[in-house]
Amino acid sequence: MLPRRNLRRSVALALVFWPTLFACAAQTPPPGGPLPSVPAILAEVRAHQRQLDAIQENYTYRETDQTQILSKKGKVEKTISQEYQVFYVNSHEVRRLIAKNGHPLSAGQRRKQQKAVLKAVRDAQKTPPGQAPPGETVVSVSGILAVTRFSKPRRILLDGRPTIVFDFSGDPHAKAHGTAEKVARKASGTVWIDEKKLEVRRMSVQLDSTYRAGFGLVSLGKGSNLVFNQKLVNHQLWLPTSADVFISAHAFGFIGAHARVHVTDSDYKRFQAKAVQQAGASLVTSNAH
Repeated sequence: MLPRRNLRRSVALALVFWPTLFACAAQTPPPGGPLPSVPAILAEVRAHQRQLDAIQENYTYRETDQTQILSKKGKVEKTISQEYQVFYVNSHEVRRLIAKNGHPLSAGQRRKQQKAVLKAVRDAQKTPPGQAPPGETVVSVSGILAVTRFSKPRRILLDGRPTIVFDFSGDPHAKAHGTAEKVARKASGTVWIDEKKLEVRRMSVQLDSTYRAGFGLVSLGKGSNLVFNQKLVNHQLWLPTSADVFISAHAFGFIGAHARVHVTDSDYKRFQAKAVQQAGASLVTSNAH
């Protein structure tokens, strides 16, 4: 997100960190007995989240990113708005840019975008599920949950629904798969879990120490953070609906960059994608409804 994905793609690791711009409104804890077993809750939540990661591949949706480039003093220097149509191939996300700063792409930009999408499809076809395509960093809630330790379970009401809340911190002994989980081991935060459905409703994550990558040439600064929301969509599935990201990043030889990104995911539709190899190019056919 210096853009999850353009300012976001140039520092793709920052997908793990979205700004804690809001806290759960204070509400009276709902009545009830003792909290369920923490290990049992987390086991079911992880299982549900893996199922959600798989189910989401059956949907296409629209994503809108609004990125604010900030000065060192926090003043907004530039705002960029981008809209994408998102779908999945072989479990990997493929994004098609459809508008920038409120304007549709020109014919030349559409041709360039089509080439980029076809390349992303080819890379997705060649990359096993669960692995990151070339140049990508795969970030998922289930991945974060796999490398963290939980504490302070409590029950609250969120949107009128009983919700179990945990604080968490990175487990330095957890086995990390890929860069995103290595970063998550240096993070801490809070997760809100819908008690009835045992689905992640919200996650807040903050980087507790600077993370350096690429032989130390690029670093994500301490304090980079995120808030991620999922809700019940169309009374059927729990799917991502919004995220807020704050990024403090530095590259060797540069002063550094600060950005704030608001992401909105909407207009979910069932989608069947079939990638066909024809004359050396991957053609994507779809049926969204």
